[in-house]
Amino acid sequence: MKMVVALGGNALQKNGSVSAQSQYEACRNTAKNIVKLVEAGHDIAIVHGNGPQVGEIIADVELAHNADNRHDLFPFDVCDAFTQGYIGYHLQNALAEALRKANIVNKSAVSVVTQVEVSASDPAFQQPSKPIGSFYPEAAAKKLQQEKGFQMMEDAGRGWRRVVPSPQPIDIVEKKVIKELFDAGNLVIACGGGGIPVVRTENGYQGVEAVIDKDFAAEKLAEILGADVLIILTAVDKVYIHFNQANQKALDKVGHKELESYIASGEFARGSMLPKIEAVKKFVESGPNKKAVIAALEEAGDVFSGAGTMIEY
Repeated sequence: MKMVVALGGNALQKNGSVSAQSQYEACRNTAKNIVKLVEAGHDIAIVHGNGPQVGEIIADVELAHNADNRHDLFPFDVCDAFTQGYIGYHLQNALAEALRKANIVNKSAVSVVTQVEVSASDPAFQQPSKPIGSFYPEAAAKKLQQEKGFQMMEDAGRGWRRVVPSPQPIDIVEKKVIKELFDAGNLVIACGGGGIPVVRTENGYQGVEAVIDKDFAAEKLAEILGADVLIILTAVDKVYIHFNQANQKALDKVGHKELESYIASGEFARGSMLPKIEAVKKFVESGPNKKAVIAALEEAGDVFSGAGTMIEY
């Protein structure tokens, strides 16, 4: 089967660290689990998150520029491209090692720096909501807002942070080459961090200050590649309703209409499980016989043997 696998932050971190060594070690563990799917005969494309990594880059750049009183920060789309490069490098290196150990010699891992198109009229641009970068005291945050035009918000009592829009993906600019690589049997790493957000202009594509949710980007990629299954690997073993309550219940299998009722009743946390649920629901509704799974990373090889939550139409 053709599959798109979306990797959560736990797939790229070890003990919460995003240092280069910790990330590479996490990628090696992740690669072992993904190659189990390859051994079972499936064709795989991979989308990864980048929240902690891009946050670290932005915070470091902010700190360095503040030290010499400069404010010409790298734009967010450039920071996103940075993370696609170095996370892709770690993942494809780790996947190549895992493929060799599994004696799979007819496949290669390759990462594609990917631009994902969003609409300039997306309502998200009027309501920035995704916090990124450093924490600031209120006075410093308001100064940045005045001088740079940043949107700043208080973040859970920890200080003020910049917030950027999170628009929906409408197309993938490099879709043709990604599909060619995928159809040739390669493990393609694409749309990293949700993709570099761009809008179409009369002169081509232009980067914008935004964050595309990686689960929605994975869903869009799955549709474009004609995938049979969308797998979202995360930190929990299944989807739960009444999460962290006395009547908590794991879902083994669920249909799209049942999911719709859970969304309407507020079962899933915004910014956490909700985007995953909305992405898998959209995918199974995109065509006949489409399936999706939300499961723990460590159980990737067992998603068709009862691991995780199976979502069907």
